[in-house]
Amino acid sequence: MSRAAPRPLAEVLRDEMVMRDRIAAVLGDGAKTIPEIAELLGAPVSEVTQWVMAMWRYGRLEERPKPKVDDYFQYELAKRHSP
Repeated sequence: MSRAAPRPLAEVLRDEMVMRDRIAAVLGDGAKTIPEIAELLGAPVSEVTQWVMAMWRYGRLEERPKPKVDDYFQYELAKRHSP
């Protein structure tokens, strides 16, 4: 199985505005991990990580506590940005 080369960061960042809305829609029915979001969007985890971290940094998403130390964080829409 061949793996596609990662897209240049400038391309990934250019998609941020569109993907922000798509990520918000995916999180509309509850908190999810980055791998879960990536699977639902059909996007690479590395790109979804960039978009989710930007949304988290600017207060659009909140982290939920991890049930176990080695679990993934789950992200949900911030209360002030929920529909």
